[in-house]
Amino acid sequence: MKIGIIIDVEPGIHGGVASAVKSLLAALGRLEGPERYVLIINSQSQAHWLSPLAANQEFALRSARKENIVKRGLRRVKREAIKLAGLAKASGWPEVPLSDGFIESLGLDVVHFTTQGFTLCATPSVYNPHDLQHIHYPQFFTLQQLAWRDVIYRAACRLSNAVIVNSQWIKEDVIAQFALPPDRVQVIPEAAPTHFMPAVADADRAKTLERYGLSGKFALYPNNTWPHKNHQRLLEALAWLRDTKGIRVPLVCTGARHEASWPRLEARVKDLGLADQVKFLGFVSEMDLRALYQAARCVVVASLFEANSLPIFEAWAEGTPVASSNVTALPEQVGDAGLLFDPNDPASIGEAVARIFSDDALCADLIEKGKRRLADFDWGRTAQAYRAVYRKASGRPLGADDRAVLAQDWMRNPLR
Repeated sequence: MKIGIIIDVEPGIHGGVASAVKSLLAALGRLEGPERYVLIINSQSQAHWLSPLAANQEFALRSARKENIVKRGLRRVKREAIKLAGLAKASGWPEVPLSDGFIESLGLDVVHFTTQGFTLCATPSVYNPHDLQHIHYPQFFTLQQLAWRDVIYRAACRLSNAVIVNSQWIKEDVIAQFALPPDRVQVIPEAAPTHFMPAVADADRAKTLERYGLSGKFALYPNNTWPHKNHQRLLEALAWLRDTKGIRVPLVCTGARHEASWPRLEARVKDLGLADQVKFLGFVSEMDLRALYQAARCVVVASLFEANSLPIFEAWAEGTPVASSNVTALPEQVGDAGLLFDPNDPASIGEAVARIFSDDALCADLIEKGKRRLADFDWGRTAQAYRAVYRKASGRPLGADDRAVLAQDWMRNPLR
């Protein structure tokens, strides 16, 4: 069986999605079986990022060559498929991209679109919508972005042979928004990308802290500064703690700076008088990231919308206590292994952070619970579930192991 995997992400730009894609590829490469994986890339930089590959994997650099005969045939398929899916085309509205024949030329049994992009092709497809944030928070998107997401997500979810999401909360949302049959949408939780990152020695950790001028206790928020990551409310929580409780909590943020929202966030830091208390380090190396996790007093995830949070998995893997938003799929993921807060209330965020900073016994308890919760997730099991979906989408019969891994939602019902 030959499986194509579309790689549309790069580190430093696409945040946790890039880490998740790389981790999935690493886990698929460790599986035994007859499957071969073709990683469809756009650039040599992606090849460098993902190398070395496993024995069952190879690269295919996307070609600009047009396959006109295939394209004409697929255009007819597209018109009929969109008509059947109820996806009417309006004047000036974004269109679902049509394959130029490159995907079909690879002789694939199934193709996996790992990010929100989608191309209609003759090969059976698997699609990851990740989440439908744009429906719940349209104010974070331009009209053009909203139009694109409405067309592409809806078409991809309805026309793909299988849709994969990370949590039951997102599954229910996708079903409700796009009227999909529940058996088309498969929940497959992720795990900690740090499993595949280099180990950090004590000397390396000390160098990282010295390079960034860090000492003492600090809170860590490792996320790109997209609006839904809610950095602004977290900043307001720090100011609230300082002004009402006399508690000063240093904050370290990693991740790319979102160009559209960064100026407002930078101005908010100044307005709140937090310039000497908050550091935005930008994108950091994998080794530096692990070092920061290990040195942090806690990891704070203030996000307004998540399918699941990779920083939470990573914090548990490094033995760091977690404080998290209580919205969307996050309570489902965290369970009892973190403090939950209302991300729209700076006082709620501040109270959770203050508890972790002041209570050593609480920290020890959260670290232990985090280790236990992390054991519920494993990239090997995640890769097995993805492989089972690939087999099912391509029309192959499933074995007992495949059926068992797809029947188990270990996000909500841990295998203990």
